[in-house]
Amino acid sequence: MSVRAIMLTAVGLLLIYLMFTVGAPFLLALIVAIFLEPLNGFFMRRFRFNRLVAATLSSTLFTVALLGMIVLLGIKIIAELIAFLERVPNYFGEANTFVNQLLIDARGLYQTLPPDAVQTLEGYLLDLTKSITSMVGKLSSTLVGFASTLPGMFIFFIVFLVAVYMFSFSLNTMKNSVLSLFDESSRSQVDQVLGNLRKSIFGFLRSQIILSGLTYVLSLIGLLILDIKFPMAIALLIIIVDILPILGTGSVLVPWASYLILTGDMFTGIGLIVLFLVITVFRRIIEPKVLGDSIGIGALPALISLYVGFKLVGVIGVFIGPVVVIIYIAAKQAGLFQHKIKL
Repeated sequence: MSVRAIMLTAVGLLLIYLMFTVGAPFLLALIVAIFLEPLNGFFMRRFRFNRLVAATLSSTLFTVALLGMIVLLGIKIIAELIAFLERVPNYFGEANTFVNQLLIDARGLYQTLPPDAVQTLEGYLLDLTKSITSMVGKLSSTLVGFASTLPGMFIFFIVFLVAVYMFSFSLNTMKNSVLSLFDESSRSQVDQVLGNLRKSIFGFLRSQIILSGLTYVLSLIGLLILDIKFPMAIALLIIIVDILPILGTGSVLVPWASYLILTGDMFTGIGLIVLFLVITVFRRIIEPKVLGDSIGIGALPALISLYVGFKLVGVIGVFIGPVVVIIYIAAKQAGLFQHKIKL
């Protein structure tokens, strides 16, 4: 591979990384604009609208549908989240009371034990106290961090909606500008690459929606069986943290289950552990298959791209890894990579 090809690859990977980080609202808006393009074409053909009117109408329909879905589904979830956050101080107080009572009971127990056993037991109790305190602190930090991100999420949402309109207005112009950068003989191949990318990216998004929906349903059913309060809000929280590989739902369910088991609620605690195992196994089994079928790559390459992306870039690599594979396959299908190894 030439130096020029290596530099172009490095620049391309950097642009992909930037699109999934600081450029995330614009990337999502571009995807939505591409998704709305057939609707724009329908309006222009059927009603003889110009592109500006057709794009404005389709983008407005999308905005209204999105806001309606947020209102219909979000009111109940937001109400449960508010109620849950109001009870968080009570949960912290109960945890503190439990730790203090545990220490009092332990002192009465180990007074009759040998000194070595007392020292060992005190060490275990100290470690347990530190662990519970750490869990409570992490949960508190998570809630505070989530609350602090709300203004940023609002700005993200506004920028995203405005960008949807802008991209819809100028999508054809942008495509022609990209094609003009290439030699005329190569434009058909580039156009084919863009078409393959569109199909694969929509498949990737569809797979993530399917996985999140299945995880939400599974979590909600489990929480309802265990008779947990605020099941819709907690199931939503589980979906959010499930994006994180390896940890995933464990960062919510395992500390919660441990606390319940220590406080004597064995049924609910063990039930949450079982729910965590079921969700984890379900995600790890079905994710490569769903992702592979949706974007047109095998389950093994999908799994490898997920893991390698996560190890190299972090959480954002879970999305970048499959996208890199998608781009490579799209370019190969268009005939851009036809080199064979010669011995």
